[in-house]
Amino acid sequence: MIKVVRGNPTPEELAAALAVVRARAAAASATPSGAPRSRDSWSDPSRIAAHRLPSPGRSAWARTYWPS
Repeated sequence: MIKVVRGNPTPEELAAALAVVRARAAAASATPSGAPRSRDSWSDPSRIAAHRLPSPGRSAWARTYWPS
């Protein structure tokens, strides 16, 4: 059941919103539940390690101490 909480949509707007909801539900049910999902590129940890990390210099250990 869909309930309009705020506003006064026209019948055309309500039909468009319902079509989107039905299309999303049909697409979700069409994909097999056991199939692995594709990973978004922003959450892929390999993109962080794609570039070589800078190596510390000779006195890098001394810069890790912050006096209080």
